[in-house]
Amino acid sequence: MPGISRKVATALAASASLALLTTACTGQSSSGASDDASKDTTINFWHAWSAPGEIAGVKALVAGFEKTHPNIHVNIVANMTDDKINQALRSGGDKAPDVISSFTTNNVGKFCSSGALVDLNPFFKKAKIDPATTFPKAMNEYTQFDGNRCTVPLLGDAYGLYYNKNAFEKAGISSPPKTWSEFEADAKKLTVSKGDSYSQLGFMPTYHGWETTTEHYFGQFSPTYFDSSGKSTLAKDPAFTAGFTLQKKLVDELGGYQKLEKYRSKLGDEWGPKHPFHTGQVAMQLDGEWRLGMAEDAKPDFKIGVAPLPVPDDQADQYGKGYITGTIAGIAATSKKQNAAWELVKYMTTDTDAVVGFANAIHNVPSTLAALKSPKLKYDPRFKTFLDIASNPNSTTTPASINGGTYLVTIQQFGYDYESGKAKDLKAGLRTTAAQIDTDIAQAK
Repeated sequence: MPGISRKVATALAASASLALLTTACTGQSSSGASDDASKDTTINFWHAWSAPGEIAGVKALVAGFEKTHPNIHVNIVANMTDDKINQALRSGGDKAPDVISSFTTNNVGKFCSSGALVDLNPFFKKAKIDPATTFPKAMNEYTQFDGNRCTVPLLGDAYGLYYNKNAFEKAGISSPPKTWSEFEADAKKLTVSKGDSYSQLGFMPTYHGWETTTEHYFGQFSPTYFDSSGKSTLAKDPAFTAGFTLQKKLVDELGGYQKLEKYRSKLGDEWGPKHPFHTGQVAMQLDGEWRLGMAEDAKPDFKIGVAPLPVPDDQADQYGKGYITGTIAGIAATSKKQNAAWELVKYMTTDTDAVVGFANAIHNVPSTLAALKSPKLKYDPRFKTFLDIASNPNSTTTPASINGGTYLVTIQQFGYDYESGKAKDLKAGLRTTAAQIDTDIAQAK
């Protein structure tokens, strides 16, 4: 599951690794695309999946490619972190990757602007494939930067709401909340205090609470992070004010920051069987599609419900959307076998049966519109929620930036300060944070 590996790495670590890309080899894409893909050749494919089932899924995907392209042999290297990939993209050489995949969509802006990965637009044009009609809207957006499509989606992650059906029934709640006001009311109904703690918390709203990051909250408000000139809109777009206000209200109404964080510190970790949603200690959970399998594997003593995340009350007609991210793939600028590499990338990311087979193997969301509708998809009926979120044109993502995910780290840091009470003036804080984002981007340029 790429969602697991991706979220284990902190945003700060991901941003720090971007420094390696600033010295990546550039300007080599034209020399590398002169190979004859019809001749016998071997290419290197580096990916980050590490679990046995995931590695087996990648091998099966590549085996399908080699069957249809018997002259192209693929040397697979698994468990490659972004740091290792970046170093190899910088140095090149026979053992370096021709094709890479990464879990860090936040690095797309740096991958593209540094020239570490080649622009795939000419390849798509030559193959007569239109990315806009091939990939879901959000996935199509997060794989390019400033008109440079240096990556393509290779399966995706969609975020939704998990809920404890038994707890809902006990609290007299008949269906999952569709708007944030309904969510707020349900979270309070589901919260059962026990002294200075809880026997059950309706929802853990703090930004440290297992996927409850600023970008996941704000995705439901459909914000615009930058204006046409590339300046931060954090202090101008009302979506951010609404998102921060909602989260802070939940924190205050569910017990306050100190009480919530004290409770959270004693709960299980995000990736283990004792995750607080699995144990019933938290009744609702914002999370990705991978959580369903993990929760069922933990054998909870309640029935699990899955639904889209709520939307703002004034956007009720957009209920069903969600935040989208995912794995990306690209071709190294240092590769001398870019045409052969493109054949692999094209197969893995646009061949419907290949995408469906890979999605079935590692239980992630398919990354083409055709694959999302394929009758060959195998999934728990509840998983369809995430398929629908991925194909929803109102679903959102976070845009690529020249300095990667630095702007998201900056926003998240302000979130920590605001929820804890360290920062009290929201408007002033948003202005200061926006100015910092603009400064960081200007320096990166």
